[in-house]
Amino acid sequence: MAYRSFEELEIWKRACALAVRIYNMLKGCRDYAFKDQMTRAALSIASNISEGAERDSKAEFIRFLNIAKGSAAELRTQLYIAGQAGIIRADESEEFIREGKELSSMMHGLIKAIRKS
Repeated sequence: MAYRSFEELEIWKRACALAVRIYNMLKGCRDYAFKDQMTRAALSIASNISEGAERDSKAEFIRFLNIAKGSAAELRTQLYIAGQAGIIRADESEEFIREGKELSSMMHGLIKAIRKS
């Protein structure tokens, strides 16, 4: 894998941007438990990508990418619920779900590339 640090990974940059957008979207949310759960899931994506990248083995990187994929799925589920429950607008929900699916796809591709290398 040809990178010097996780900060150079496009997938990490996009995961961070998604977490910031989720935080900003939920600033006024009064359902604190739901807000906490969603922000934790969003944070977990970028955090696990970076943690895995800093490990000294391909197997560990893959393991943490799989954890990040799980967090992305968790966040997408919460976005479906938030949109249907009226916590966020339906168009926001759909936009964030699309981004979550793209991140999951990117992680899947990265896992495949690491396995081949």
